[in-house]
Amino acid sequence: MSSFSSAAPAMSRKPMLRRLATSAEPWLYSAPVLVLIVTVMMVPLVLGLSYAFRDVQLLNPFSGGFIGLEHFKTLSQDAAFYRALKNTLWWTGASVFLQFFFGLVLALLLDKPFAGRGIAQALVFLPWAVPTFLAGLNWAWLFNPVIGPLPYWMTSLGMLSAPNNILADPHLAMWGPIIANVWWGIPFFAITLLAALQAIPRDLYEAASIDGASPLQRFTSITLPFLAPTIAITVLLRTVWIANFADLIIVMTNGGPADRTQIVASYIFTQAFKRLDFGYASAIALVLLVLLLAYSMLIVIMRQRLIEKD
Repeated sequence: MSSFSSAAPAMSRKPMLRRLATSAEPWLYSAPVLVLIVTVMMVPLVLGLSYAFRDVQLLNPFSGGFIGLEHFKTLSQDAAFYRALKNTLWWTGASVFLQFFFGLVLALLLDKPFAGRGIAQALVFLPWAVPTFLAGLNWAWLFNPVIGPLPYWMTSLGMLSAPNNILADPHLAMWGPIIANVWWGIPFFAITLLAALQAIPRDLYEAASIDGASPLQRFTSITLPFLAPTIAITVLLRTVWIANFADLIIVMTNGGPADRTQIVASYIFTQAFKRLDFGYASAIALVLLVLLLAYSMLIVIMRQRLIEKD
């Protein structure tokens, strides 16, 4: 009797241990990835955020102490930061809008069957395969009136009064990186929207055509509603990427002339790697992070409402 009573708890513990092992099994399989993510992403993120509240200057051996919100007080009075923030809105908005517009047009064209469509779809990836550093150099050379043709073409079209380098013009300099960014980023929208277009049932277009709907009506009543969730997430991703994307600006203009092309991301680069003030740069990065998180939450909520509406 005693042996039976002692065996009962042991038998009850085994199913409990088995359930515990079963529930822990997915975490054990994903443990290496979680450790890698924490090591590579979370630790630098937390360390970088902590710099925003510390005085971290590489050339000052006595720096590193906790200073609280001093960086943010300085940032609130930094005219260069507000100019960079304004330039970021212009840089991001124009780049995303033009990339989306031309990417949608290209996706609609590639969605139609024609000879050599497979080759054309492969060539769409070409700008995306070019490293951004090399793309920035190429476009800087193209805008250079000594070795590049673009200033002369733009003068012939009446866009410029003389074949000058627009990258040196404070009023036009931002258009240089924007044009380069649009050329480089169109494939993202084109390929993503093309995949969404090919997922739309063709029966809907045939039924709408039989009912007498015009091409514009079919586009507004069928294509756009089906593309809306994809458009929302692609615009979200590109906006976040471009707002953090300073490669082309650093290569083409380095923020000049007179900070007319300085965006927040390039301003962070300037503070961190030129002035070696990692504390102030981290404070700027934290502000940019909060702004992008707020924007991302807004887009996600809008996308969710679009999905629920459908």
